[in-house]
Amino acid sequence: MKKNLIFLALVSLGLASCNGGFKQDDGGMLYNIVVDKGGPTIQSGDFVSADVVIKTDADSVLQSTYETGKRIETAIPKPQSKGDIITGLLKLHEGDSAIIKINIDSMYKKQAKPPGIKGKYIVYVVKVQKVIAKGTLSEQVFEGRVTDYVKSESDGLKKQEPGLIKKYIADHKLNVTTTADSLNYEITTPGVGPKPAIGDTVVVNYTGRFVSNGKVFDSSIKDTGYKAKIQGYNMRPYAPIHIPVGQQRVIKGWDEGLQLLNKGAKATLVIPSSLAYGEHGMQIIGPYAPIAFELQVVDIIHPNPNAPKPVMPSMMPPPTAPTGKPVAK
Repeated sequence: MKKNLIFLALVSLGLASCNGGFKQDDGGMLYNIVVDKGGPTIQSGDFVSADVVIKTDADSVLQSTYETGKRIETAIPKPQSKGDIITGLLKLHEGDSAIIKINIDSMYKKQAKPPGIKGKYIVYVVKVQKVIAKGTLSEQVFEGRVTDYVKSESDGLKKQEPGLIKKYIADHKLNVTTTADSLNYEITTPGVGPKPAIGDTVVVNYTGRFVSNGKVFDSSIKDTGYKAKIQGYNMRPYAPIHIPVGQQRVIKGWDEGLQLLNKGAKATLVIPSSLAYGEHGMQIIGPYAPIAFELQVVDIIHPNPNAPKPVMPSMMPPPTAPTGKPVAK
């Protein structure tokens, strides 16, 4: 983490003082190699693991692997157009740090520019962590080397997880109770009435944070979302969400945690990856990434016993619970 902070500080200095030092590619791309380690350059087909910060030239961060803990890991394709980001990556070596600027208009020639994207450039701040050259290696040998590398990185993240959880709890001065399957929770404001039963629907406000750095990645609360500039913060609806309890509509940590809270309760859940997104992660959540949520139970809705039962066609399977989001919306 300390190395990451030092790297970002150097990049900020580079952005502030080195505009005159950028070189221009034929396609109009601007690039500045801040740290040049030399050696073989990246080639199409090589596997690359890199930390990347994507921002506008107005310094609004769109995505950061330093925040999510999930590096970009991919085989590098051939450039799709002159001056695209792939063209920039092919100028780099393992260990290099670079700033690459791509003209926004050239990126969105064939599609509408997403709302909220302003300025002339999209800026990529890249730190190349690892390159595995494809070269003349057979697919079997190449894929084996990539698999071994990814596993070693994953094993390292797994070993770090308990320490991250312990530090987050200490830094936030949480007085947690730990359940048998390692969910950590603290009820900061007691509620009233009975706790929800399986089949009830809990109406809840929430804010999700990365345990690694405490930054907000999701929230149902408008002020929080705007302040943290979470993904799509200015386009999303902000309102409490409805969660059917015990129906596997959300991660295991939520299903368990919600059953501990009654109406009006506020709590903090610190959820290990085993009760969240596990060894693979999901979208912005990295592998073996513990996450934390601050919850407030707004209401508990009990099912109407007199409501007619839904009729399912006999030839169709029952609907499956959606997956792939930190929480159901």
